[in-house]
Amino acid sequence: MSPFARPELFWSTEQVAGKLNDPKLRIVDCRFSFDAEARTEYLKAHLPGAVHIDWSRDIAAPPPASGHPLYMLQEPADFAATMARFGIGDDTFVIGYDSEGGHHAARLWLALRRYGHDAMAVMEGGIQKWVREGRPVETGEVTVKPASFTPRPRPGVIATAAEVLETVRTGDPWLLDVRRDSEYTGVEARAKHGGHIPGAVNILWKDALRADWMLKDPDELEQMYIDAGFGPETATITYCQAGVRAAFTHLVLTALGHDDVRTYDGSWEEWGNRDDVPIVVGRS
Repeated sequence: MSPFARPELFWSTEQVAGKLNDPKLRIVDCRFSFDAEARTEYLKAHLPGAVHIDWSRDIAAPPPASGHPLYMLQEPADFAATMARFGIGDDTFVIGYDSEGGHHAARLWLALRRYGHDAMAVMEGGIQKWVREGRPVETGEVTVKPASFTPRPRPGVIATAAEVLETVRTGDPWLLDVRRDSEYTGVEARAKHGGHIPGAVNILWKDALRADWMLKDPDELEQMYIDAGFGPETATITYCQAGVRAAFTHLVLTALGHDDVRTYDGSWEEWGNRDDVPIVVGRS
């Protein structure tokens, strides 16, 4: 089995346990649910010293007057203020975890990457693996000292609707839709319109994971993406409903060594609520 090209992007529970007392480490509980208040679960039990960040509230920009798109990444100054509030500064290494394979934590990874902060990894296996191994947990709120975070917006991390529209016209980069098949075909419409962006290939984000929420072997992952046309040299834009599952696939591809990957920040929340962009219903 070949290792990941960027193994530092995923940490084992053992690695995290060995760094719990590192003053330059900030552990972030990124658990989230649309159906319940994940913060409640955080307060019941979380990794020692972990703060809780809800991607839909804490790092998302306010929606425009029209109501859509929801959940776009915060602007630089707002994001910097959020990171400062959670004790994440310029010299902080961040470890994110959740309970669903790391895809909620990946949204924070994408935001940090967008603003020039590469010092973050996702704990593989999530809190379930941590608890299963009998490692320590805490209850209640964690209070941290504010930090100083300098946003350095970086190109080549996110894509705009205009850039995606140009991709539809030219066929380059390739579009990777990581939603459920029902969302891709339009059977399940989570916006004004259902369907997918013309030319997009569908690979479910969760297909990168085993049943226990651990990543599949790098060779198996690489072959899965190559079989769908996404080799290491393929310029790729990932998207989903709100840029969260897409951020996870972006993270996995980056760990595999794919260098030209962006995530469409607005994703279907933006595209599917517009009347002036092309949409395909069914399969391409």
